[in-house]
Amino acid sequence: MSSPVSLPNKSQLNKKVFFSASSIIIALLFYTAALPKQAQSLFALMQASIVDNGSWFYVLTVAFIFFFVIFLGFSRYGDIRLGPDHATPDYSLVTWISMLFAAGMGIGLMFFGVAEPLMHYLAPPTAETGTTAAVQEAMKMTFLHWGLHGWAIYAIVGLVLAYFSYRHNLPLTLRSALYPLIGERIYQWPGHLVDIFAVVSTVFGVATSLGLGASQVNAGFNYLFGIDISTINQIIIMCGITAFAVLSVATGLDKGIKRLSQANMILAISLLVLIFVLGPSVFLLKAYLQNIGDYLADIVHNTFNLFAYKKTNWIGGWTIFYWGWWLAWAPFVGLFIARISRGRTIREFILGVMLIPTVFTLLWMTIFGNSAIDLVHNQGVVVLGDMVNEDPSVALFVFLENFPLTNVLSFFSVIMIVIFFVTSCDSGAMVVDMLCSHGSNDTPLWQRVYWAVGIGVVAAILLLAGGLNALQTMTIASALPFAIVLLLAIIGLIKALRVEGFKQESQLIAAIPHSNSEHNDGWKMRLKNIVDFPNKTNVNKFIKQIVAPAFTLVAKELKENKITVDISDESGLSLIVNHGEEQEFVYRVLARKHSQPDFVAETGEADDDEQTYYRAEVHLGEGGQDYDIMGWSKTAVINNIIDQYHKHLHFLHLLR
Repeated sequence: MSSPVSLPNKSQLNKKVFFSASSIIIALLFYTAALPKQAQSLFALMQASIVDNGSWFYVLTVAFIFFFVIFLGFSRYGDIRLGPDHATPDYSLVTWISMLFAAGMGIGLMFFGVAEPLMHYLAPPTAETGTTAAVQEAMKMTFLHWGLHGWAIYAIVGLVLAYFSYRHNLPLTLRSALYPLIGERIYQWPGHLVDIFAVVSTVFGVATSLGLGASQVNAGFNYLFGIDISTINQIIIMCGITAFAVLSVATGLDKGIKRLSQANMILAISLLVLIFVLGPSVFLLKAYLQNIGDYLADIVHNTFNLFAYKKTNWIGGWTIFYWGWWLAWAPFVGLFIARISRGRTIREFILGVMLIPTVFTLLWMTIFGNSAIDLVHNQGVVVLGDMVNEDPSVALFVFLENFPLTNVLSFFSVIMIVIFFVTSCDSGAMVVDMLCSHGSNDTPLWQRVYWAVGIGVVAAILLLAGGLNALQTMTIASALPFAIVLLLAIIGLIKALRVEGFKQESQLIAAIPHSNSEHNDGWKMRLKNIVDFPNKTNVNKFIKQIVAPAFTLVAKELKENKITVDISDESGLSLIVNHGEEQEFVYRVLARKHSQPDFVAETGEADDDEQTYYRAEVHLGEGGQDYDIMGWSKTAVINNIIDQYHKHLHFLHLLR
């Protein structure tokens, strides 16, 4: 796959996406608010139709994504970096994981950690209610819905976006995933439509969750302070969350979202440890291991289980609902994950996105879910089960009544819920803003504030109109067309990775050995260059006096063979050989700064820091190759260019 010929100005607002998406959101909002009963009936009919006729497609799509992501993680493509070969991760592992939690699952943990396992226990799909088998089935189904499958969906969307953006310099928007299939048309209306859909889906998905979360915060305030549970109070809560989100989004990703994510990660782990210590600790450890075993033992069966031989509405209300919800949120979470994952390898990305959050999520569901079921099943706390069936938003707070320091635990839980919703709102606003700005995150403040406030306004109006349930159904229905787009994007990714595979294979052919000097003592000069640690001035002088003439000679020879060649001094000195529709050859030499090893004596050549030196490093089209040509002769440089060009031509041969 070759890089695009030209990129749009990423600093400008994409007005076609911005105004089209805003208009659609306003129209849908007006329809839902003006005719809430009609909208709810329509969306309920859509959901029923999808469950009856399209459940097999959801299950098959999620199964394919799940197994495909696992294949990628263990394949030879796993070593490919999301960015140039020399790129390093933008964020530390701990910060990266914290931001994954905040964007992708924090809300679900707080809302469903107690409620879902209990609801499965009280109404299991196949087991008899109130039995030990019902307990095991409840945890197995909870693990299915919150485990590897959902994070595989987030992983594949994030991987597609990060790969095409950081590896091929395409915009960090959903349209870029279709570049291998439609080429430059991603910058025209086909690409605009994909991004418009992603914006609308993200806004309604985040707004719906914001509205549902307001009910849980209201329940917490009612428990702690006696504040009435009402629509008006929930509107006020959403206004407060939106205000905090505006402050966070105004400070940017590296400050607001990053710091809030880290703070909430600490609070989440603290709450988890407290419930574990205060609860049946030994039992929970045993349950966690057994739950994982049951989950993995039946993972293939449950992945494809459609209850085709059993008449039940359970799968439509749970599994299909979850698969649709994960898919509907994938443009938002996937793009956010891509934004924070530059510099990681595909294998590291997949293992990090799938395994680390899953292990923590399943531990959370075990400690909260098994503890809640134990209270009902073994200790006779029937009121907990009754309250969950009546109003899932109060489940967490009713559950915490059975532990010491109830008020303290409830207070910290409310703080966590608020922060989770703030990070979801501001990261959602950031993602939507990027979709409307050619993938750029360096946008005017008013754009980010516009979307943060817009998400809050959408949630508030829907809550007042009673349309949240209808919009929740619409969000799930929107997953159907996105699933089709995602499957096309996976085809494009496979095509691009196949090209990468040929590129890697071409690098394995043997290069012709060359001498670094025509003299018999050339090895001495080579050794001197290896142990020398020059400053920036000397390296730039070498590039100007040796590398530049070498480029000129190679370019002259290629032009005589009717091959188009350019020499550029932008971002280092580059030799660019154009092959028409096929991928161009780029050989670039950069002066890069490094720290000196401890054994090196001070030479007095350093510019501003005597502990650093510079290397004349070779970069190809796919990134840095991590070797230094400083001190080489002009002949040696020419031979190295020809070696790399030989490999590139072999790569093009394999590609044909």
